Amino acid sequence: MGESAACAEGAAGPGSRPVYPDPEGKCGLRRRLRAERAALEERRRAETDEMIGARVRGLAAWARADVVFTYLSIGAEVDTRALIREAWAAGKCVCLPRVVSGSRTLAWHRVHALDGLAPGPFGIEEPVPGVHPVVTVSAITDCSRALALVPGLAFDRAGFRLGYGGGYYDRFLSGFPGASLGLCRRRFLVDDLAALGARDAWDRPVGTVLTEEGPVVAAMSARG
Repeated sequence: MGESAACAEGAAGPGSRPVYPDPEGKCGLRRRLRAERAALEERRRAETDEMIGARVRGLAAWARADVVFTYLSIGAEVDTRALIREAWAAGKCVCLPRVVSGSRTLAWHRVHALDGLAPGPFGIEEPVPGVHPVVTVSAITDCSRALALVPGLAFDRAGFRLGYGGGYYDRFLSGFPGASLGLCRRRFLVDDLAALGARDAWDRPVGTVLTEEGPVVAAMSARG
């Protein structure tokens, strides 16, 4: 994929950081951003995540959501554990993902606590089939009351994300009828992932990207 002149110079628009294309393409960019994220000072990272959490709780989409589909944060990901506890305290249904064996899809299960989960194929704690009830995304009848919190190594201003390479959330977003929110620290917001050679035809954007500085309303619909 060709690079634009602006991208080749590392240019970025207002509020976006300059990110240079990686000679190894999408995989190389993932490795670089993973390393940069892991190197963030823990205290500063926690402070930033608290700010992002406060932004989430201030959104109308959060207030009206009866059900929250969310990743369970691990390592240096933007924290969701505090938001999960807040959701339970507010009486919301919290659903966590489980990787479906032999496929690149996610099943979602309602959880009432974070104990009792089990390591999945990638070592991430997941709900247990038969213990945690399945929630079928296609059965959602009032999409205005469903919210998804989506992870990513980076997001761009059109709502596209650089994920971990499995396509799980792209498949989920393609059929999710509710509001989708990408949680992103400001330093990992870029102008255009396509210009970095990091966007494919099957990628699906979130409806809104949220950083510690506030929401970035994506230029494209999550259906786009």
